[in-house]
Amino acid sequence: MRDIDNNPPAAARMRRGVSATALLVAAAAAALAATSVSSSVRPSVSSRASSASLSVTAFFSPTAARPGTIRGRVDLRRAATAAERRPGVADLGTPAARGVPDLLRSVVYLETAPRGAFETSDGGHAVMDQRNETFVPHVLAITTGTTVDFPNSDRFYHNVFSLSKTQSFDLGRYAAGRSRQIRFDRPGIVRVFCEIHSHMNAYILVFSHPFFAQTDGEGRYRIEKVPPGTYGVVAWNEGTPSETKSASVPDGGISELDFTIR
Repeated sequence: MRDIDNNPPAAARMRRGVSATALLVAAAAAALAATSVSSSVRPSVSSRASSASLSVTAFFSPTAARPGTIRGRVDLRRAATAAERRPGVADLGTPAARGVPDLLRSVVYLETAPRGAFETSDGGHAVMDQRNETFVPHVLAITTGTTVDFPNSDRFYHNVFSLSKTQSFDLGRYAAGRSRQIRFDRPGIVRVFCEIHSHMNAYILVFSHPFFAQTDGEGRYRIEKVPPGTYGVVAWNEGTPSETKSASVPDGGISELDFTIR
């Protein structure tokens, strides 16, 4: 070290070498910093492509169609008469009060289920009571897979049965306070009777889809959650179906449709 200090030309050359090295190190550091800043500001090509793809997907993604409603009124142009009640041994003197079946209730349904609608396999439970020698309700609309309870709310025996092709059964005689049941797995119309009381009768309409409704006391009905499209619609009352009418259900809208049954 003393030799260099005592040799001015050598010392000068050393100082110039150190300065050049320092300049090279500084230049390299500056280049690295510029590269880092550039990469942090500008996204990579794959990142830009990803962003563009997401924007296009969001812009062109289709919106699911909203279900609509079919509603209207069923006008009955015929007299509704109940079956005459046969007198019983217990009817000496003043006959006991009996119910009158509600013959004005109609059922409105889609003739064919919408495309993509699945058949119902578990429809839960429904009840058709036996009260005052009358089936209550007189008309019951259910989906396939529904189990119907037939409680006996009278003070005497009943025997519920059906000979219908859709579902034939015989529940046998059972006393007041008892109940028996049966599951309906096939679509169709089931006539229900009592083997003991011949004037008792009722209907069970079994559907493989949920697009049906029963009318209220004023004959009005409402079928909801119907996918947009055009459908054939039928009104039914006491074994008599109406002519098929066409209903076009708009996206999220309402289709008005009235019927007349003579």
